[in-house]
Amino acid sequence: MRTVLRRRRSALLAATLLIGLTACADGTAGQASSPSSSPSSSPSSSPSSTSAAAPPPSCAQQTLAGLPLDRRVGQLLMVGVPATDPVAGAAALSGVPVGGLFLHGRSSAGVEAVGAAVARLQADAEIPLQVAVDQEGGSVQTLTGPGFDRIPSAVEQGRQDPATLQAGTAQWAGQLHAAGITMDLAPVADTVPAGTEAANPPIGAFDRQFGSDPVAVATAVTTVVAALQDHHVVATVKHFPGLGRVSVNTDTDLGASDPQTNAADPYLQPFAAAVDAGVGAVMVSSATYPQLDPDSPALFSPAVLGLLRDQLGFDGVVISDDVGNAAAVSQTPVAQRAVDSVAAGVDVVLTVSPDDAVPMTQALAERATADPAFAARVEQAAGRVLALKERFGLLTC
Repeated sequence: MRTVLRRRRSALLAATLLIGLTACADGTAGQASSPSSSPSSSPSSSPSSTSAAAPPPSCAQQTLAGLPLDRRVGQLLMVGVPATDPVAGAAALSGVPVGGLFLHGRSSAGVEAVGAAVARLQADAEIPLQVAVDQEGGSVQTLTGPGFDRIPSAVEQGRQDPATLQAGTAQWAGQLHAAGITMDLAPVADTVPAGTEAANPPIGAFDRQFGSDPVAVATAVTTVVAALQDHHVVATVKHFPGLGRVSVNTDTDLGASDPQTNAADPYLQPFAAAVDAGVGAVMVSSATYPQLDPDSPALFSPAVLGLLRDQLGFDGVVISDDVGNAAAVSQTPVAQRAVDSVAAGVDVVLTVSPDDAVPMTQALAERATADPAFAARVEQAAGRVLALKERFGLLTC
């Protein structure tokens, strides 16, 4: 299957050559590889038998098998807590066993203080938490203070040669790791056409893009992904399939739409390159892409998620953009946002609002209880979440 997916992806990227772009090199996707089979300790009783012994279950598989439905569902949620006091924020979740926490807002407490708080959160968690921040650089940097460098904007980073960018990102990643942060909701893989930056409120207006050429953006994205993950921080490329050509901010307004993106779009190249580089997670946007799905925002669209899975070959964790406060999804009831995104193929539902944890977990569990196909989707998603935790050393058995 992977060979077929690589051929499809190669065909997509080869098509971009026709308009002057260079295709990405093939590589491996972000999911942890399964254990290799070991030889049988005794000869087969059947001379005609040629099958090898089945590999032992991974730690993630063992953990998943022991989880009741409510805890499987919990692994699918990443809930916001204040970066200034994440311990108090987690205590307000009413005992919901979420799989991840997002430190939102801004904290200038520094590495040591943040690390102490995260250590308390992990000590209280039955299953280790994915602890995420927005540490892009420029105007989007959650953590500052003693031990955290000020990170330049993505526009500035994109002007650096790969070796310089790699060295800088490695230093920033090491600081995150020292503070107990396990996931960075970065890098931004959106390409913003030259001259349109000011008219692109979510990305270009804040210098969050690496550039206007998808080939150059792909190079920067893969450099950042590798440097983060080499220092044990999961990279999360965003916002698939791209927010670089929308004229509306999904956080603050309705109607964000990109009429140009299609399945052969060269602006997909940075995402494809990140997949090939082994990125651990991909964030899907809440804008609408009429050429891919005219009826649903990307995070509710099986067609958009199918493009990521089937054409780009990504088998890691898909995380939604925020569904708590984002205006783009405000017309969908809170609980339904979780159900619709998971049904479409999202593995982790991100909400900055802790009040969403209870209604979302209840809705997911109720749907899984009533619908065996949805229960299987929950199991698949929870398995991916746990496999990513195992891959980066969070989950051990």
